[in-house]
Amino acid sequence: MCGICGKINFNNQKINISLIERMCRSFPYRGPDDEGLYISGATADVNKQNPNVGFGHQRLSILDLSHSGRQPMSNEDGTIWITYNGEIYNYRELASELRKKGHRFKSDTDTEVVLHLYEEEGPNAVNRLNGMFAFAIWDEKTNRLWVCRDRIGIKPLVYYWDGKHFIFASEIKALLTDPDISKELDYDALQLYLTFNYVPAPYTIFEGIKKLEPGKYLLLQNGNVEINTYWEPPDSVDPVVASFSVEDQIEQFKGPLYDGLNDAVSCRMMADVPLGAFLSGGIDSSIIVALMARTSSSPIKTFSIGFKDDPLYDETNYAREVAERYGTDHNEFKLSYKDMLDVLPDVISAFDEPFADSSAIPTFIVSRETRKYVTVALSGDGGDELFAGYRSYLSEYWYSRYMQIPGLLRKGLIENLIKTLPDSRDVKILEYIRRVKKFIKATKGSFPERLLSLKEIFPYEIRKNILLNNFINRNGLPDPALSRINMLLGFYNGDRINSILYSDLRDSLPGDMLTKVDWMSMKNYSLEVRVPLLDHRIVELAFRMNGSLKLNNGKTKYILKETFKELLPKNLHNRPKAGFEVPISRWLKTDLKFLIDQHLAKDKLEDALEFNCFSKLVSELLPVRPTRYLGKT
Repeated sequence: MCGICGKINFNNQKINISLIERMCRSFPYRGPDDEGLYISGATADVNKQNPNVGFGHQRLSILDLSHSGRQPMSNEDGTIWITYNGEIYNYRELASELRKKGHRFKSDTDTEVVLHLYEEEGPNAVNRLNGMFAFAIWDEKTNRLWVCRDRIGIKPLVYYWDGKHFIFASEIKALLTDPDISKELDYDALQLYLTFNYVPAPYTIFEGIKKLEPGKYLLLQNGNVEINTYWEPPDSVDPVVASFSVEDQIEQFKGPLYDGLNDAVSCRMMADVPLGAFLSGGIDSSIIVALMARTSSSPIKTFSIGFKDDPLYDETNYAREVAERYGTDHNEFKLSYKDMLDVLPDVISAFDEPFADSSAIPTFIVSRETRKYVTVALSGDGGDELFAGYRSYLSEYWYSRYMQIPGLLRKGLIENLIKTLPDSRDVKILEYIRRVKKFIKATKGSFPERLLSLKEIFPYEIRKNILLNNFINRNGLPDPALSRINMLLGFYNGDRINSILYSDLRDSLPGDMLTKVDWMSMKNYSLEVRVPLLDHRIVELAFRMNGSLKLNNGKTKYILKETFKELLPKNLHNRPKAGFEVPISRWLKTDLKFLIDQHLAKDKLEDALEFNCFSKLVSELLPVRPTRYLGKT
């Protein structure tokens, strides 16, 4: 895994090599093993109008640790250059094919495979790649830039384009080293952040800086930018299989699912450096570890995290049971509020834009501890989004059944009673009451409105109050969060479970889960995290299944559990989804209460510089289109 960056000037302005160096050195932790630069030899020829190009690269050596794998890398005659971040798991098969066509290799890297495959097939080459990646290729013969991101959005890529300068990088902070880029706040992005706790692609918190969306590539040629979608999951199931009974459909898919995931795990164990796995104690990571153990000739190194004196949030006993079953070299870390507080500055400093998923903190710690033992770790991320593991899917399942209760009984008795009950995340029974309240709220309105109510942090009315009504309602603009949910739910028709799963695959998975894992693992000096469940072949298989195979009679991830139940301890077979949550609520009432007193008391807020600055920003800028620049993050 690596860090990439670059700039292309279309105004005859030469590339400043010190700028590319600054961009690289803004994220040294992404590639601590080497740094490389490429500056094109194009001159300011008025007749030819050749763009000037600069690429940068920070390398983490995973395959071919020798100097021959250094980037940016060129083809044989130096006319095509690449800066690349990722892992292509079928690169050896592709390399063999390319050698038969006469291509000569100077390294044993997947980077060079991508380069030569582009020579053969152009941008269509991306359809041959199985892996996670973000890269840029400059073709001097055609004066064309090709920028590409993997199908699911495992690896990040951001860019800026103003008609004269195109700048790209793995992280926003690299772009902000360039004085050509303004730092204006994007208020639509801010609204989406207040809704979801993260800023979804293609937005970033800075107006003008965009994320390249998963499954898309960008072509820049003759001063024109074109963005193409090269991959989507299947939008319908096989009609023949769909006519089978649920039991027969499951039998139809179990073999391909087992074989496919087994292959996805096996190819992700390819590395020239030490390798291990995150083991949370949940279904997904337990399946990954089980398949790894059946492939490996030596004990797998596994890593788990839990919370001291907080059994409601601690899953380490389940992880330990899996580790013992498969004889792994198991490492367990128990956290207290002090551990979380100690790393908070490091976690905050990793982010280039607002991000409020509290599980980033334990993810940072488990990545840090894991990196002491291995360079690559496999994880179970993606299983919930493919096979319906979250409670939001159960909410949709129970919705139709709840609505069969007579309205007078629902509204007059049940809902009025539930409103009077206390709730809390800190006590199991009160946590269930909290979930019931959220479910009831999610029974109101249209399908998109109900789904949004399950996802949103600040509802629309509160967001209006935070950002001022006259800004949000200016020109009658709709709620961007609801518009986004509407758009995402339009991909599937008739299968609401798959519709929700698709919305998560395209939105919360890359925007929250994969962003969190990428940032937290990279910040710990390039721990590379691989996600077998997000092999695009598994994703395509999952979306050829009816939603009823994933959420069956109220059982989440039904087909996944049925397929792999022989590999799992019995305690995990029907275990409900727990989630990688942090007992932050209880800590803020007890051990961390001093933070509330220090920073959120009314008198403190009124005196705080940050509050005054924000109030001034709101009062002066929000009623009109913002024109003032914000400082760098």
